[in-house]
Amino acid sequence: MVKGVMFDFSGTLFRIEPVPDWFDSLGLDLPPAERDATVDRLTAAGALPGGPPPLHAPAGWGERDLGAARHRAAYTAQTRAGLRPTVPADRVDALATALYERHLTPDAWRPYPDAEPVLGRLRQLGVPVAVVSNIGWDLRPVFVRHGLDEYVDAYLLSYELGVQKPDPRIFRAACRRLSVAPAEALMVGDDLPADGGATALGCAFHRVPALPVEQRPDALLPVLGLLGL
Repeated sequence: MVKGVMFDFSGTLFRIEPVPDWFDSLGLDLPPAERDATVDRLTAAGALPGGPPPLHAPAGWGERDLGAARHRAAYTAQTRAGLRPTVPADRVDALATALYERHLTPDAWRPYPDAEPVLGRLRQLGVPVAVVSNIGWDLRPVFVRHGLDEYVDAYLLSYELGVQKPDPRIFRAACRRLSVAPAEALMVGDDLPADGGATALGCAFHRVPALPVEQRPDALLPVLGLLGL
């Protein structure tokens, strides 16, 4: 019987704004073709945290979520590479920093439509909830801004713990925070290798598709069914 639920963050409860919107936040006055080419390069580079992965991951990419400085360095490097053909060299660093800071803002993230109803129902029923995320920054303000923090009992963030999914240690730590045994926990996420790693500990797993918010209205609702609700 499931007595506690763990949720992934990006692609599960929230979705980052699209790469074009992210880039346009800079307010650069570029010809349309040049703007579109820059967006394409940034997309291919995987420059937007929470956005599309890089077509060719650089060395050390898989460890970027183990520390805040490592995360920032990895993503700003990819962003600089995408910006260089477009903007003057003396502006690249500042613009890459501005784009990184943009993705940290709560307004850059949108909750999925069913996130609040599902989290709210779990709270009503007394089912504890943890957010377990591979991430390099504090996502708590995103939950606060969108009114979902009141439904979360614990945050297990890779950059704070120095361990990331699918390492069983992060799921074990989440179970301890929720005061449930692994066999009593359900992990919900969009990444089968990372989030599905919870099954090695004995947790149940429910996968959701990492689609844009407007294309995924109710993929979290089956969680309630898995709890027999």
